[in-house]
Amino acid sequence: MKLYVVATPIGNLDDFSVRAISTLKAVDLIAAEDTRHSRTLMQHYGIETPMIAYHDHNETEASAALVARIQQGESIALISDAGTPLISDPGYRLVRLARSEGVPVIAIPGASALTAALSVSGLATDRFLFVGFLPSKQQARQKTLSSLRLETSTVVFYESRHRIQDSLQDMSLIFGPERVATVARELTKRFEQTEQGTLGELCAAIDNQEIIAKGEFVVMIEGAPELASTYDHTALMQALLKELPPRKAAGVVSDITGESRKTLYDIALSLKNRDGEQK
Repeated sequence: MKLYVVATPIGNLDDFSVRAISTLKAVDLIAAEDTRHSRTLMQHYGIETPMIAYHDHNETEASAALVARIQQGESIALISDAGTPLISDPGYRLVRLARSEGVPVIAIPGASALTAALSVSGLATDRFLFVGFLPSKQQARQKTLSSLRLETSTVVFYESRHRIQDSLQDMSLIFGPERVATVARELTKRFEQTEQGTLGELCAAIDNQEIIAKGEFVVMIEGAPELASTYDHTALMQALLKELPPRKAAGVVSDITGESRKTLYDIALSLKNRDGEQK
């Protein structure tokens, strides 16, 4: 039998596909992140399939049990509290184990806060980097943001109402208050709100309660401009190879320039070989 990964609405209950509903009615069991939360959706659509809890705290043990049930002839659907499973939600271990055991895994696509927010963001979507939730501690959060400061793709975060104000302030500090961003909250729900501006403006908007710190947030930050490299990688490698082995030199230059370590290591080896032939 099969494992179905089924997307559910992120707010508006009408955003539920006919295929998703029929799948949940047909399977033998639904593995839900929170059965109490999902019961409202099931009752709304008359879905009476039994549910069991599948969440962060029981993921490893539950995955083995669910795959065993599928191997015994059952079909099982995986759902999260809202949206597409595995997108900052549990399910990775289950899907990985199912695939390793030869169990067919079928996607039943639907709503996702990630793609919904990007579609109305007004930012470039040809390339984007999804980070998910930032660390809750400020020092770790700022460290993560610093590693993304020069990212040229649109960068996407999820954030809770409890940390949105602090996170926006850290984003403004690290990326600069003039970097353009879009904040979306409560997508598809009654009080849906999407605002675009500079990070400085968005910080002021949430401080002034023009953006209400309630609900679930998606924050999208415009990518940094692409800068032409001004480094002479070969010259840097030549200088460092006088003191360091090739792999170490490649690592140092990579940290400075952003060039890949493999490319720089190849340059180091070619320089070493050339110097050896000249001696």
